[in-house]
Amino acid sequence: MNWFESLILGLVQGLTEFLPISSSAHLRLTAAFAGWQDPGAAFTAITQIGTETAVLIYFRKDISRIVSAWFRSLTDKSMRSDHDARMGWLVIVGSIPIGVLGVTLKDHIEGPFRDLRLIATTLIVLGIVLGVADRMAARTQEGGRHRAAQERKTLRDLGVKDGLIFGLCQAMALIPGVSRSGATISGGLLMNYTREAAARYSFLLAIPAVLASGVFELKAVGEGHVSWGPTVFATVIAFGVGYAVIAWFMKFITTKSFMPFVIYRIVLGLVLFALIWLGVLTPDAGQPTH
Repeated sequence: MNWFESLILGLVQGLTEFLPISSSAHLRLTAAFAGWQDPGAAFTAITQIGTETAVLIYFRKDISRIVSAWFRSLTDKSMRSDHDARMGWLVIVGSIPIGVLGVTLKDHIEGPFRDLRLIATTLIVLGIVLGVADRMAARTQEGGRHRAAQERKTLRDLGVKDGLIFGLCQAMALIPGVSRSGATISGGLLMNYTREAAARYSFLLAIPAVLASGVFELKAVGEGHVSWGPTVFATVIAFGVGYAVIAWFMKFITTKSFMPFVIYRIVLGLVLFALIWLGVLTPDAGQPTH
């Protein structure tokens, strides 16, 4: 991987990580369309450290409160009913599914899951799911704005059951094309959470899994065509762009529909299927031959 490739892939990672369109799929597709070698699951995981650092900074006040309250709850029983302390435990609980499945399915994540046909399928299917969830939320609002504002859940309504469901949705993002934010936000909307609550918990929930995965994959740098210099460069680029995107996205979801992302996912999936069918791309384009 050269410096130009790392620049483009870092930009792509930063632009797509927080949008419900799948950053891992876009890194895979960017390389395939450009005729580059697949950067691989390890490169994706490491560059996500950059975008996750943006989350740590953007939500630093929330995270500081949650971590402080959680640690105090370990020794102070009265703190265990505190909302921030509960959020700390719920982030841990919600991280269990992706931790277990990430280790169990590691070989599939680095191999078969990167097949372009599977990515096209997940782009379309999860696009439809996101569209259905978004329309259900919109209809609830149209049916009675004041009543809906009271009925839709916030993070104060989050419990262990919903936390685990959010976690299972996040674990689906181990397959490129699903999208971590897309799956968790869809799950949140279907469980009747507000868009902002679903997105906020999605970003907080991703912190342990993404940082752990990125650190675990550091050992892969230097193997194959991915070297330290370009990887670090791409990670820094992803951080800067990602911070700007998350700030924009949190404002966007308060008033706008997810339908532009739904349409984009479905169109991209159909175009990808067409390119494969026409022979322009092969399902394993860019992947090393063994």
